[in-house]
Amino acid sequence: MKRFAALFAELDESTSTHDKVAALVRYLRDAPPEDAAWAMYFLAGGKPRQIIRTAQLKAVAMRAAGLPEWLFEASYQAVGDLAETIAHVLPDPARAGIELGLSAWMHERLLPLRGADDAHIAEALMSWWRELDALGRFLLVKLVGGGFRVGVSKLLVQRAIAEHAGLDARLVAARMMGFTDGKRAPTLAAWQAIVAPADALDGRAPSQPYPFFLAHALAGLPEDSLGAASDWLAEWKLDGIRGQIVKRAGQVWVWSRGEELMTERLPELVRLAAGWPDGTVVDGEIVAWDAGAEPLPGTDHAGRPAAFAQLQQRIGRKTLGPKVLASAPVGFVAYDLLESRGQDLRAQPQHARRLALQDFAQTCTPALPLSPLLLADDWPALAALRARSRELGVEGLMLKHRESGYGVGRVKGDGEGRRLAWWKWKIDPLTVDGVLIYAQSGHGRRASVYTDYTFAVWNRPPRDPAEAQAVVEAIAARQPADPEGLQLVAFTKAYSGLTDREFQAVDAVIRQTTLEKFGPVRSVRPTLVFELAFEGIARSTRHKSGVALRFPRMLRVRDDKPLHEADTLHTLQALLSHF
Repeated sequence: MKRFAALFAELDESTSTHDKVAALVRYLRDAPPEDAAWAMYFLAGGKPRQIIRTAQLKAVAMRAAGLPEWLFEASYQAVGDLAETIAHVLPDPARAGIELGLSAWMHERLLPLRGADDAHIAEALMSWWRELDALGRFLLVKLVGGGFRVGVSKLLVQRAIAEHAGLDARLVAARMMGFTDGKRAPTLAAWQAIVAPADALDGRAPSQPYPFFLAHALAGLPEDSLGAASDWLAEWKLDGIRGQIVKRAGQVWVWSRGEELMTERLPELVRLAAGWPDGTVVDGEIVAWDAGAEPLPGTDHAGRPAAFAQLQQRIGRKTLGPKVLASAPVGFVAYDLLESRGQDLRAQPQHARRLALQDFAQTCTPALPLSPLLLADDWPALAALRARSRELGVEGLMLKHRESGYGVGRVKGDGEGRRLAWWKWKIDPLTVDGVLIYAQSGHGRRASVYTDYTFAVWNRPPRDPAEAQAVVEAIAARQPADPEGLQLVAFTKAYSGLTDREFQAVDAVIRQTTLEKFGPVRSVRPTLVFELAFEGIARSTRHKSGVALRFPRMLRVRDDKPLHEADTLHTLQALLSHF
């Protein structure tokens, strides 16, 4: 654990990519392989299920530190991170513990805690805290609480592993697919397969998918940077979860782009692929499916993808009874054929893989829906199709060069790389002007700044500025809202989109206009209007406003807009017709 803690500290303190890679390579050179397996699992994004509940961690820490709840909570709000708070408030270690490696910590101490009774967990935690220094305690809480995170990307980890093992980073990326799936612990055998010599048998497990090829967001007009439209294949950008269906060794596996194995939750896709020949891998979009809806333009199959909100409801279910399967069916729209009868097709050009996919789909029973190719003579014609995106319930267009292979991750999108990359030409987000009414401090480096905001809209348009100001004065006087009169109705939260300087400026206003404090939350006098962007909107019975936004974020503070000109519930409800 000490070696891993030292690596964590070095990575956390450095902003240099070169230094981070060097630190990772040194760790891999010196660490036992079983420890390296766990370290790279965590650093590459692996997150096993939470071992100890947050409330339990807090309770044991308060007991160990001898602190009342109010003082612990005040410390937590000041620090902004639970693990760091616990590491600071605990007394100095009372003894030197037995030095265990990361693998031993996981297998002998932490994983056996899952399902243990509260008394056993408390006893174990307090014993370990007495032997660990502050950094060790911090990491321990992160690991058992499921919140481990450090400033390295999966690509950086793969680059370091490749340098350590003398391999091509693309081969390492392929071998690591599925390695960070949270449903299983990393094994020594899996790690050894990742770092095995390039000429060794690849050792790919039958279930293993390929690294996903990721798209860049297109800035500006495609004619300004992508050349002739005839060189590109265009498809609808669907609103679902990117996935791969793998059929090998007589079994079917379904993987998400986040390398999560979703097979058990998607029995429809298992049935879809049951008859495929072994050695087949198809890339596509997992979507909620509306079998009775009008198909998308260019589609030759019945039905179409439904709203993403319906898919969210389905994949969040732990129990899949007949009623759930019937009310929220899932489908798959195929983009690409990556493997056919055991042959890797990724190096073939896009147009050839598309033809192979079409030929394959003709043999499939049940039918395999394909992402339709959009036929247009030039960029203006494609722009006209893109303009229909919101009406059709899609996010815009995907652009793929006819001659591009299927890459690994997100390739460079500049220079010659523009031809090799995929591009997502998304429609502009929806926007609404909301009023800031609540604020909460952030976490980590933003723990001392109010960055998490709740916004409201008017329940109807104010008659004039004076009526809006009367509502503000009533809020400031803590008067209950008039159920029949003008009100500000909370409708969403957002915590991203502003620069650090802009957050500091808003933080100053929040502190000057605070009305009440509720733990970490402040209610504020309504004074600021924000322009908010979002990707979608759906009806919601859980929210007082009756709507829920998808991916809300702040675009800017509307200093130019007075409070009474903020948007209304009617504005939001009118947008529902587009989804």
